[in-house]
Formats: sequence, C-alpha cells, structure tokens
Amino acid sequence: MTTDRATADRSDEVTGIEVKPAAGHIGAEITGVDLADDLDDTAVTAIRAAVLRWKVVFFRGQTLDHTGHVAFARRFGEPVVLPRRGSASPSDFPEIETTADRLELGGRFGMEHDEWLQRRRHTLLRGWHCDHGARIDPPAATILRAETVPPYGGDTTWSNLAAAYAGLSGPVREFVDGLRAEHRLGVGYQPRPGDDAYVRHLLDHQVASLHPLVRVHPETGERILYVNGYYVEQIADLSRAESAAILEMLMEQATRPEYTVRFRWEPGSVAFWDNRATIHLAPGDNAHLGFPRTMHRVMLTGDVPVGVDGKPSEAIVGTEPGRW
Repeated sequence: MTTDRATADRSDEVTGIEVKPAAGHIGAEITGVDLADDLDDTAVTAIRAAVLRWKVVFFRGQTLDHTGHVAFARRFGEPVVLPRRGSASPSDFPEIETTADRLELGGRFGMEHDEWLQRRRHTLLRGWHCDHGARIDPPAATILRAETVPPYGGDTTWSNLAAAYAGLSGPVREFVDGLRAEHRLGVGYQPRPGDDAYVRHLLDHQVASLHPLVRVHPETGERILYVNGYYVEQIADLSRAESAAILEMLMEQATRPEYTVRFRWEPGSVAFWDNRATIHLAPGDNAHLGFPRTMHRVMLTGDVPVGVDGKPSEAIVGTEPGRW
C-alpha cells in the first residue's frame, strides 16, 4: 500500500496514533496504540503507512505474548514458518523464532560465541544484513519483540536503502541499475582446520539467489540499493577485484550514518521494519557483559525482487518461492 509523505508523517486524529520521526531518513516511534488489542483497519493502515514511509517503526511498553505477536503480524501479511529454529523457540508457535542470551552455537556446532564472532565478522560491514537475503523471496518485513534486555548495550541499528540509493550520484545510479549480485548463505565465514560442523551445516542447507543490485519496491515504487554484507557474494559478470571494490563502495554508502537510526531496547519494545528496504546491524557490544537478552521474531512472507529492468531474481540453489 502506497502513501504520501504528509499522511505518513502526521498524527492520526481518528485512531489516536502518533508517529514521531526518530531520525532524518529512517525510523519513527509510534505511540497511542496497544498492539495486544484487536486493531481496527484504520489503525492497521496508519501503521503500514508509517512502516513504508520510515522503513522501521518502534513501539514501547507493549504487553504482547506469543499469541498476540502472531495475531498482530497476521494483520500485515502471512507469517513465515521456519523448518529449523533454535532450541529456545516456542514449539507451539512455529511462526516465532526466539534468540536467548548468546547465539546457540556451543551445543550444536562445538564453538563458543566469541569464536563464532571472530570467524564470522571480518569487518564491520559484514555484519549488516536483511533477514534471509539469500532466498529467492526474502521476507517482506520483520517484527521483533524484546522480552529481556541488558541494562545497557544491545542496541540495534537500521539503514534506509532507498535513501542510500537516492544519495548516489547520477552516473553511479545508472551504472548499478543494470547489475545483479549473487547472495549466498555463509558468505564471510572463515572455516577452522579439521572437522567443522558449522561449515557442514551451511553446505547441507545451502541457499543462493541472483538478485538485482537495485530492486524496485513493490509497494512504494522506490529504487532500493539492495546490498548487504551478510549474504552478498559477488556482482555478476565482474571480476572478483572489480566486484569487491564496488561492493565496498556501495556498502559504505548504504551504511552512512545519515541514513541510519539506532534503537535502545527496553522490555516490551517492538520494532517493525520493511525488510525489502533496510539492512540492520545486530549488537556486538553485549556478549561480554553476561546479561540475558531474549528476543522473539516473526517474519512476513515476501515476494521475488524485481530489478529496474523488470526482470525478477533467479534462484541458484535452495527452496522455491514460498517454501521454507
């Protein structure tokens, strides 16, 4: 659903909802709504408009439980059901994926969290990602709910990829409009000598797609600089050296501070973001603190990205659209 800027920026006098922008290009806090209520169509329309305009919106002091979380998500689309989830995820709510404290790698892949970080994120830019971006049909949106958060640290940052594209010079926009890039699960992971259970896990569940480097947003019509450090392997038809240089430039553009917003979580906070038009950076400053951080995520089923030329993404390996 498209909306004009004036409508998305103002308070809604009918519903009592107020949208307060948090930064110049991205992010807004929404007040005057209880997400645990049975929202009427007017409230849903106002929230959807704010998500499309501001790319990520925040709600504080919410009392959602698992049932309410899924019910709220269903007002905006069809929740994704993941076939593989962490052990902390609730078994009776297949739509919800839960992360508890540190990443659950110790028991499954024989490594501690610190080792995983050392082998996973070689640079700051590698950590920026959209959810499940290697799929042929990445989720359209994500709704993340905080249950337990550390007293300090653990913030999440988002970046507006439409603003990043618009901020490129004309010749560069024209150049990247025609490019495609391979997005692959496990990019940037450094294997260790000998038996590596995590590498075998990645290979057994490999997913890769060829996405346009600039996708057209299916609701707003905006052009989106569709890059991230988590999944992008290489720009098609370029040499490795050319691809690496261009991707580094585009990632630096995509994560410029002026295109970002940072959110301080509290218990009961909810973030709702457009996964088609943003990338986000998970916190890296809280693993050593020893405080619990429990978050619950529901993702909404997305579509196959389409480039400026009107051509959709192509699956390289992995599941078919709509099949998780």
